[in-house]
Amino acid sequence: MIFETHAHYDDEKFDEDREAVLGGMQEAGIGRIVNVGSDLASTKRSIELAHQYPFIYAAVGVHPSDVGQLNEETFAWLTEQTAQEKVVAVGEIGLDYYWEKDVKARYDQRYWFRRQIDLAREKQLPIIIHSREAAKDTLDIAKEERIGDIGGVVHCYSYSVEIAREYLNMGMFLGIGGVLTYKNSRVLKEAAAYAPMDSLVLETDSPYLTPVPNRGKRNSSYNLHYVADALAQIKGISREEVIEQTWNNAMRLYRMKE
Repeated sequence: MIFETHAHYDDEKFDEDREAVLGGMQEAGIGRIVNVGSDLASTKRSIELAHQYPFIYAAVGVHPSDVGQLNEETFAWLTEQTAQEKVVAVGEIGLDYYWEKDVKARYDQRYWFRRQIDLAREKQLPIIIHSREAAKDTLDIAKEERIGDIGGVVHCYSYSVEIAREYLNMGMFLGIGGVLTYKNSRVLKEAAAYAPMDSLVLETDSPYLTPVPNRGKRNSSYNLHYVADALAQIKGISREEVIEQTWNNAMRLYRMKE
């Protein structure tokens, strides 16, 4: 069975057929899914999905592009959600400078990134890091906050081997998704080749980042076997070995015992 470590089935792109999509997961070989919050509303919906489906778990957090929603009152609410049944991580949190150019807004991203790291430390939960065009600042904060003591995953890893080495030395996992199948993903392929298999997990970021040959369509966990095949080719092992190892890795990442 495949462990899907990062998806967004609460997204409106699944509103018309969410039940049908999720209802077929087990038969398709998807054993577990972590549905990841990206703002306050999606955090709430992720918890609801986890309560509805036995194979779905939730992560609670606010994406850097949405930290404008956070203040002491809403952060207190977010803190309360970490105690909900089946919440397994704080995320996705981090930095995203792709859209945000304003200096003050970037400061706010860094501030709330640190606050959510502190939340994960307090609640003894792993973190799910989002980092886009913010490699240095993300890594600097990761080191300053000693995230190796907390644990977690760099979601949708996209940086160099050198930066991968830094995160791996902290004991972090790297999330590998559909981008691995793209022709222009040389840097990611190099990082995936470098990283040991026991530090990699599979993800889709559904409904985004659909792998080849379905690129351009809505993504779902049904496409994870394409990612597993691409990783198997890079590592020189079988798809079955990739699936088994990444399942075990994900269980360690999210501290699940069974």
